[in-house]
Amino acid sequence: MQIRVGYELIYDFPKPTPLILTLNVHYSRASDLMQPDHLITTPSVPVTAYRDSFGNWCSRLVAPQGRLRMTADAVVRDSGLPEIVVPNAWQYEVQDLPAETLVYLLGSRYCETDRLSQIAWGLFGNAPLGWARVQAICDFVHTHIRFGYEHANATKSALQAYHDGTGVCRDYAHLAIAFCRCMNIPARYCTGYLGDIGMPPPYGPMDFAGWFEAYLDGNWYTFDARNNQPRIGRVLIARGRDAADVAISTAFGENILESFKVWTDQVG
Repeated sequence: MQIRVGYELIYDFPKPTPLILTLNVHYSRASDLMQPDHLITTPSVPVTAYRDSFGNWCSRLVAPQGRLRMTADAVVRDSGLPEIVVPNAWQYEVQDLPAETLVYLLGSRYCETDRLSQIAWGLFGNAPLGWARVQAICDFVHTHIRFGYEHANATKSALQAYHDGTGVCRDYAHLAIAFCRCMNIPARYCTGYLGDIGMPPPYGPMDFAGWFEAYLDGNWYTFDARNNQPRIGRVLIARGRDAADVAISTAFGENILESFKVWTDQVG
């Protein structure tokens, strides 16, 4: 299967403004790129790149005063298969976890493990360990939060999503991540493309998606509390502790987002 992915972002800047962008397909899918997702800016500006501390590919530029259009259009090869489910995947004792996973047990900007720990143990303390416990968390979050773009809030945390009972995909992910960490399961935030391949209509407006990965049985496995079922054609862009680590754009100055488009379409 081939999937066309891309975006168009149009900003207006009152003065020259430095930007950091996290928009490239993740290096783990680089060999699947049949058409690369090169960043194109109008007007043309110099772009440099670096890898952040999580291994994500980031771009740096200085936006000129006025209107700046940024776009990319790629084709990704995909297996066309739903994500795997491993019901018997087991859960490590904390003392046996690899050192590199420990950062994903700790609280972070949007995932307040200290304030959600008692709630988590009350809800999931009797759930089976391992995959079944993560799935129990996803089942709860999926039904507890009511989805709606009108509920989007850039500062909403996992605790706020729990109390509000509303949110968008990132809020589902943040609450599930926080609960997993409270239950001693490393969990990390993911952002990327997720279309409606294999799903029945009607289809909603396209956007970047947020989901998470949990560390079980020596592997990182994909979970999605928003959709709560294996999906086809998920294309990873970046991973981090939460959405603060993987913002699609960070502007170091005033700006107005005039237009935002994302596409994820099966080719043919």
